[in-house]
Amino acid sequence: MMSEFLCYKHKPLVRCGDVLYYGDMHDKYVVKLAVKSKQKADDMEVADRVVVQLLSTDLSDPTKVIVKKGEQPNLFLAVDMASVWLQKALKKG
Repeated sequence: MMSEFLCYKHKPLVRCGDVLYYGDMHDKYVVKLAVKSKQKADDMEVADRVVVQLLSTDLSDPTKVIVKKGEQPNLFLAVDMASVWLQKALKKG
């Protein structure tokens, strides 16, 4: 099942437009990365503002879905932040 998705540090990284989800939906937490703005760099568009949200997959209380929120100036830093947040959250349980 996991081989269907691109993985980063053994967790799925799934993209839908300008939104990426990092983590396994069967775990207690996942991370949502939303590209809010881009700029041209040579012939490519590069994200220059990414909102990172640590989300609880327990939907029993919709007011507690967003556990943590931050912002990064590029996708590399955003995925790095997502990885750290997810690892710490999953260790806590």
